[in-house]
Amino acid sequence: MGSTKKTQVESDCCSVEENVNHVHTEEDGHDHDHSVAEEESMLRFFAPAIFSFLVMMIGLGLDYLFPQEWFQGWIRFVWYFVAYLPVGFPVLKQAWKSILKGDLFSEFFLMGIATLGAFAIREYPEGVAVMLFYSVGEVFQAMAVTRAKTNIKALLDQRPDEVTIVEGNSTKTIKAENAKIGDIIQLKAGEKLGLDGELLSEKASFNTSALTGESSPTSKEKGAEVLAGMVNLNTVSQVKVTTAYTDSKLSRILELVQNATAQKAPTELFIRKFAKIYTPIVVFLAIGICFLPLLFVDNYEFSDWLYRALIFLVISCPCGLVISIPLGYFGGIGAASKNGILFKGSNFLDSLAEIKEVVMDKTGTMTAGVFDVQEVHLQPEFEDSRILHFVNALESKSTHPIATAIKNHVGEIDTSILLENVEEIAGHGLKAQVEGKELLVGNFKLMDKYSIPYSIDPSGIVYTLVAIAYDGKFAGYLTIADSIKSDAQYTITQLKSMGVGITMLSGDKSNVVKFVADKLGIPNSFGDLLPEDKVEKVKEIKAQKGTVAFVGDGVNDAPVVAISDVGIAMGGLGSDATIETADVVIQDDKPSKIPMAISIGKKTKKIVWQNIGFAFGIKVVVLVLGALGMATMWAAVFADVGVALLAILNAIRIQKMKFD
Repeated sequence: MGSTKKTQVESDCCSVEENVNHVHTEEDGHDHDHSVAEEESMLRFFAPAIFSFLVMMIGLGLDYLFPQEWFQGWIRFVWYFVAYLPVGFPVLKQAWKSILKGDLFSEFFLMGIATLGAFAIREYPEGVAVMLFYSVGEVFQAMAVTRAKTNIKALLDQRPDEVTIVEGNSTKTIKAENAKIGDIIQLKAGEKLGLDGELLSEKASFNTSALTGESSPTSKEKGAEVLAGMVNLNTVSQVKVTTAYTDSKLSRILELVQNATAQKAPTELFIRKFAKIYTPIVVFLAIGICFLPLLFVDNYEFSDWLYRALIFLVISCPCGLVISIPLGYFGGIGAASKNGILFKGSNFLDSLAEIKEVVMDKTGTMTAGVFDVQEVHLQPEFEDSRILHFVNALESKSTHPIATAIKNHVGEIDTSILLENVEEIAGHGLKAQVEGKELLVGNFKLMDKYSIPYSIDPSGIVYTLVAIAYDGKFAGYLTIADSIKSDAQYTITQLKSMGVGITMLSGDKSNVVKFVADKLGIPNSFGDLLPEDKVEKVKEIKAQKGTVAFVGDGVNDAPVVAISDVGIAMGGLGSDATIETADVVIQDDKPSKIPMAISIGKKTKKIVWQNIGFAFGIKVVVLVLGALGMATMWAAVFADVGVALLAILNAIRIQKMKFD
């Protein structure tokens, strides 16, 4: 991908940090464009943090050894101020910048007021400790965010910026974005393909992990589709470019990743809004704690109540919640991406966690979508005619896998056949004029639609049928079979164990759909459905069951994907329309990724709510204790920085989990 795209994607990846601005020593305060820069920034910060820690510890030792001697007054103040300055100045600087931008109640402001107040009442060690631990906590937060971004940002390196183009007997290297459709790319062993294309070499083996999350090699033969991001594993291969740079599968993946962080989960949005209201309220409560006791406490000590107010301020900082919750969702998106599942936003993690019913298409979703012609039944007068070549020519106008099966059976398309007025009839089949006569190829509903009489009972045949009519006469039919995917049974078993209902919808014959459903143990199935029928069925299921996910791959699935609560597209064989409409894309077309996606959604949501409960619980307890004078500044440090770090460690667990 070009540098512009990289910068944009990485910038969007950093949106998880937008409300927790990590402290750095460099002038601009932030540098998150590259992980190397982030690591250097952290290393540069750790040096002053270690210096502050050592000076503070020496100061505590001097306090213990010389409590009433020379280490008092301005000497003690200067000593601890030296310890405070390296970690405190960047925070105070950020607080000032936030104030200039109109954001008074930032965590920088809270930390600044609390620590300067501690110095004002001569609690120097505690003032240094609060700022030191807060700042170190911010660095660890930055490290956690960097780890969370790694899985997703790795996608940016999956396609080379340059490709080698064959021109006659020579080759030249050009930018991938300048390659044109029809160009021939030469791909050496170990090189990554820069654009989608058609394999010209007789055979080649590719690593497809950039697109599917699976590292096992995939063998391709001449004429097969190969995609940007695939790695050529053995001999030099040639690929003809068939898709523009910006329209490749990998470009669409990167676009999904780029937009994913913009779609926030409801929980995440609520916490951000809550933090903006919660923080100023706590600030005013802290002011009240400091001054209101003057009205009703007999022995009012300003320094005592100021200390309580400062503790209250330190505890009130919501940074642990504001960072750990987006980090939890971002970690979920990263874990899914690592497994070849692309979420278009964290809100869909929440939605998928609540799914009650999974409705799925049959062909290409639960079956392999690789058809083979089983039998050919033609009427006697058509047996010696060119009817199958007519059918082959017409089916070549369709993208349905059945067309490939017919081509494999009949052979290469006869280019002498002239098709006129070709028309696709949704849910029925194809129509055209051939040699001045009408040709119909599709299901038996197409025969009924055009009043073509036939003598067989299609409902008694448990195969996909392709009916043929020519010149107003029924010419016969083909039987075509599709194999069930190897992990389809496992998928159904897993969904049932999760308590998720399952329904299969298909435009294929009802008895074929029922046969597949019964074999897999799917309790509800419906066949002979047009695209609008699928939409109505899903509406009915939503009314009965609640939240519904629909899984499909064909163009005719796009409408029903759009109306479902979560639309899931099979991204390998899936149509562009369905992939664009879907909320979740499964890159390797494996149905077993459906329960995996639900599991990731459930675990992500569980971790997020654990963080919310834990952070609020600890903060409320220590806030009350601080207001009553029963908590020290050290307890406040734990309630803020400690809780934040524990919440972050909990959030990044999602990236370590196994979802096999």
